[in-house]
Amino acid sequence: MDLATGSCNACGATGTALMKFSLGKDFFGRPYDRLSPSSDQSPKWYCEACSIQKNLQRDFRDIRAEFDKLAAGQISELSKNEEFRRASLRLREISTLLGAVERPSPFLAGSEVTLLLDRLSAAAMPA
Repeated sequence: MDLATGSCNACGATGTALMKFSLGKDFFGRPYDRLSPSSDQSPKWYCEACSIQKNLQRDFRDIRAEFDKLAAGQISELSKNEEFRRASLRLREISTLLGAVERPSPFLAGSEVTLLLDRLSAAAMPA
C-alpha cells in the first residue's frame, strides 16, 4: 500500500480495501511464493478490481511461458491435451473479462491475449 495516500498501486483508487497475495499456485497448479523479498522496500497493494486484473495477468503469463516452451520443442504443460484445452478456455475467459471492464487493465492488453489465442489456435492439439 502506498503509505502516504493508501491508494491502489495500479489504478490509484482510495478509500477501499487493498490486497496483496503472498502464496498461491500458478495456472497449472504449481505452488509458488509471491512474498516480497525482504529487500523490497515498496511492495505493491491493489484494490479488488486490480487484484482480479493482476490474477488474469498471472494466468496469461503462465500460459504464455508454457506455450513458448511448447513452440521451442521443450517439455511443456501444454503438451497435455487437457491442459492445452484448459489454457485455451482460460485465455478466452481472460479476453472476455478484459472486454467487459470499463477501463483498460493496467496489467494486460487485450491484444496480447488475442495474439496468444491465435498462436494457440494455429498450434491446436489433435482431439
